[in-house]
Amino acid sequence: MADLPIPLLRTFVVVADTLNLTTAANLLHRAPSTISMQINRLEDLVTTQLLRRGQYGVRLTVAGEHLNTHAQQLLAMHDRILGGFQNADITGKVRLGTHDLYITRALTPLLESYKLCYPEAQLEVICDHRPGYLASLVEDHRLDIALVEMPALSDGGLRMSQDRLVWVRGEHHPLQPDEPIPLAMFPDGCFYRESAIKAMQRRGLPYRVTFTSHSRAGVLAAVRAGLGIGVLPLMALEPGLQVIEEDLPPLPQTEATLFMAEKANAATARLAQTIEESPLFRHPELSSLLEPTAQE
Repeated sequence: MADLPIPLLRTFVVVADTLNLTTAANLLHRAPSTISMQINRLEDLVTTQLLRRGQYGVRLTVAGEHLNTHAQQLLAMHDRILGGFQNADITGKVRLGTHDLYITRALTPLLESYKLCYPEAQLEVICDHRPGYLASLVEDHRLDIALVEMPALSDGGLRMSQDRLVWVRGEHHPLQPDEPIPLAMFPDGCFYRESAIKAMQRRGLPYRVTFTSHSRAGVLAAVRAGLGIGVLPLMALEPGLQVIEEDLPPLPQTEATLFMAEKANAATARLAQTIEESPLFRHPELSSLLEPTAQE
């Protein structure tokens, strides 16, 4: 019986998550042809088809769904075993600050992997919607590290990937003409909220904040229900939401930014390295979407 190579399983899990060979190739920093060859090799090993390829991406077969579940379990066990031997000396508390845009999306598998690889590290995470506030906590040594979405070209931190903010509405709830524009926002201090209100004021558009929540899930639920329009990074767009391309002022570009305290311990440094090296925060395919926004 042939063994299943760990690198092939890692590639397959990324493809299963993105359902797009080109996107997976960008995330893994490999050519799409290499990704395709690895999937073909894996299908040869398991002697069954794992993906069905289409014009706009791929989808998992029933066998692919089963393998994806088992592959994630196997990779977690592999990393736990290896991490327990290789990184047992990496200890200490790591206080991470971020916002729930990351913690509910890209950071979940990353932090899971970190805990498996560094089982003796004591990870503590706090979420807040104010990126400047989290960065200040790092500067004041009340946090060890912070991963936040900052305005492009602002000062401080390590910039890892670019994105841009977009207006979004519920797909069944178009804007009503001749009425103040309803906004579903985070509370004061949120970069998205400040950007939205400044854009409205520059254009002289009437608006009102109709929904406010500390929770990203709450804000997006309000947008889907038509209680207001919201602001999101383009890469965070979810089903049920539609980008508003016309009639509203442009919004700023953003950058995923990592702040780390001076004299950080080894466990914190390893988390920073894990984040920096993660393909989850590299979006080379986004460059064509990042056209300069007009300054009004």
